[in-house]
Amino acid sequence: MLELQRARLLDGAVAAVSELGWSGVTVADIAAHARVSRKTFYDLFCEREDCLLAVLDDTLARVEDELAGADLEGVSWCGRVRRGLWIVLSFFDREPELARLLVVGSAGGGYRVQEWRQGVIARLAAIIDEGRPSGARGQRVPVLTAEGMVGAVLMVLHTRLLPDTERASLSALQGQLMGMIVLPYLGVGAAFAECERPTPQTPVLSSAVRVGAYRADVDPFRDIPMRLTYRTARVLEAAAEHPGSSNRFIGEQADVHDQGQISKLLARLERIGLLQNTSEGHTKGEPNAWSLTTLGERVTEHLALRTSTRHGASQRSASSSGGVVQTTVPERRQLSGWRPGTARNERKSSK
Repeated sequence: MLELQRARLLDGAVAAVSELGWSGVTVADIAAHARVSRKTFYDLFCEREDCLLAVLDDTLARVEDELAGADLEGVSWCGRVRRGLWIVLSFFDREPELARLLVVGSAGGGYRVQEWRQGVIARLAAIIDEGRPSGARGQRVPVLTAEGMVGAVLMVLHTRLLPDTERASLSALQGQLMGMIVLPYLGVGAAFAECERPTPQTPVLSSAVRVGAYRADVDPFRDIPMRLTYRTARVLEAAAEHPGSSNRFIGEQADVHDQGQISKLLARLERIGLLQNTSEGHTKGEPNAWSLTTLGERVTEHLALRTSTRHGASQRSASSSGGVVQTTVPERRQLSGWRPGTARNERKSSK
């Protein structure tokens, strides 16, 4: 149940920022776009920025998953930067709302967001700085050059991702951005060659990489006239994994053993367009055969994406911190200086 509500809140946060801008969004706006109560919001997040940070973390995790699937081991520095840049630009083209949130929106965030942003910039600068040992020219380049290159690329993207700017392909900038990055390290010839290099092929995503989350203009939940519960999600998941299953089998998978309850739930999900009964004839005594509709597939995939992305981010966090798993909401409240009454005060101020 919490995963369902979290998914809706993250989608709502992206939609709210897209409409109102980072600084203009309140908890009430996020909850309204997500169609959940503010109480539900505070059950999952400490404050507005906590929710927005979760979107940034999950989006960064998706980009890292694509980079991990690119198999860059053993590739030269220039090749790794080229391929990595192309994957990031292609992701931004597919997910413009998320790109704007990462590059433009986060620039206006509070202290915690700025700390997150500086951490990402430092990691990118470390990758670029690996170009210094590439040759005699690179060894004479100041260490700050890498940080300057990352800042310059971010500024180019920032300008093109502003809300009122006409949308254009960011991946079309690949050659020029690569030329700019390699110029200090490899010289004019290498920079010119990067500018003239043919546009790469679209990245081939591994089966583990999912596409289509957090689109402000695509909300599969908006067409559902009922509140999705944990039990409902289990039923949809069972139908996805075992298409053509009977009432009894789906009930067992979803841990709903009362046949009257599972029959009513399946019938309701059929009426709102999430399930379809593919049993031929519907003759008396013949078992039903349930499968997802197109809308049901979208909703189920949306929920599965949220769970897998969050799980992957938690694993990465644990491995990078020596096995320490991410803190819970109450723990984050304590660590971030939250005190009893803070959430209540924010609710009052956002009315």
